[in-house]
Amino acid sequence: MAVLRTIESKIEGLFEGVFGRAFRTHVQPIELARKLVKEMDEHRNVSVSRVYVPNEYTVYLSPDDRKQFDGYEDALVGELQEYLAEHARREKYALLDTPRVLVTVDDDLAVGEFGIATRLAAAEGAAEPALPPSLPVDQPAQTMIYKSPAPVIPDAPPPEPEREVVTLTVAGRKHEVTKANVVLGRSREADVRVSDVNVSRRHAELRQEGAGYWIVDLGSTNGLELNGKRVDRARVRDGDRITLGSTEVVFGRSLPS
Repeated sequence: MAVLRTIESKIEGLFEGVFGRAFRTHVQPIELARKLVKEMDEHRNVSVSRVYVPNEYTVYLSPDDRKQFDGYEDALVGELQEYLAEHARREKYALLDTPRVLVTVDDDLAVGEFGIATRLAAAEGAAEPALPPSLPVDQPAQTMIYKSPAPVIPDAPPPEPEREVVTLTVAGRKHEVTKANVVLGRSREADVRVSDVNVSRRHAELRQEGAGYWIVDLGSTNGLELNGKRVDRARVRDGDRITLGSTEVVFGRSLPS
């Protein structure tokens, strides 16, 4: 199977990039390869000691599909023939000659449809092999029509949930709260620095507890007020005003709709 997978990768590699993307609404080259193998398997002729399979395969394409192969058809045909030969070798099938793939146009086919006709054809100029009399040499089998599968369109990813935004506004400057514990104070190490001589170095802390936020006094010299009321610890809501020393801090919270 490793050899077949390698050939499949080569077939797909012929049509990467812009050309490959155009093929998503047309006949897929790899689908041709797999249906050719299917036709080989389904047209086996069992003799006393061997299993003969067709060695000539005519592929019928719509005009638009055939046009997509301009400049690539010879390369594709070569890979398809190699694919068939490897499959026959792996299954121990008998061939009258090396597999041959012919590509032609059928105006009755729609874009994305293709036909395959198979035939047991003796090699030209070769001595007549001793074949079972019942073997249908040079008699074409019924042409099978296939439709290239529709491209799989992945479901659109669900929209990302709206993110809650929590802010502390100091002297007109907003600071977005991005962690559960935020220290406010005059120290350079504070998460939100308040430049006020009446504010302690580590004055207060905003804490997220569950779904709510709380403001907690950290033992400051001048204390803490929430909406004009002295508190040591209190729950804060959108629009609440926290006073540290002589500085007012506004708590903002926008919940997802």
